[in-house]
Amino acid sequence: MKYSRLTKEQFEELHQEFINFLATQSITADEWDNLKVNKPEVAEMELDVFSDLIWEGVLNKAEYLEHFAPQHMYLFNLGEDKMYAIVVNVKNEEVDITTKSGYNWLRENLMDDRVEFLQADKDYSEDKNLDKFKMIEQGASITKGELYHYFDNLIN
Repeated sequence: MKYSRLTKEQFEELHQEFINFLATQSITADEWDNLKVNKPEVAEMELDVFSDLIWEGVLNKAEYLEHFAPQHMYLFNLGEDKMYAIVVNVKNEEVDITTKSGYNWLRENLMDDRVEFLQADKDYSEDKNLDKFKMIEQGASITKGELYHYFDNLIN
């Protein structure tokens, strides 16, 4: 398995897609029920293959990631050949931007000396989607990029 298995809730949301996936494997509902009981290792393998296919599709479409920490905001634009990052550092220990009040402080104090903006870019490894997945595993969320564009326009 390349990524991670989908959660029970995710499988429930993707129930119809999973049925279609099994159909492409020529596995009927009865055969699936039989596999789960008599060959659980094969059923587990099918769940893993389906999970990887879903992750691959999601990661191929992902264009932006965001990750918040108490004093840092990491914004990523996932380009074709490399990822571009904007990092917002809050050098005020009393502010936690993961809270509503801390985030409001940041919004009201963007030009404060205690707010620092950094930019960087990084080439992907040989597996671009695995790079994206590792960032998601570490807490990043896929977004539409509004914050990335806001800060890109602000600092450039």
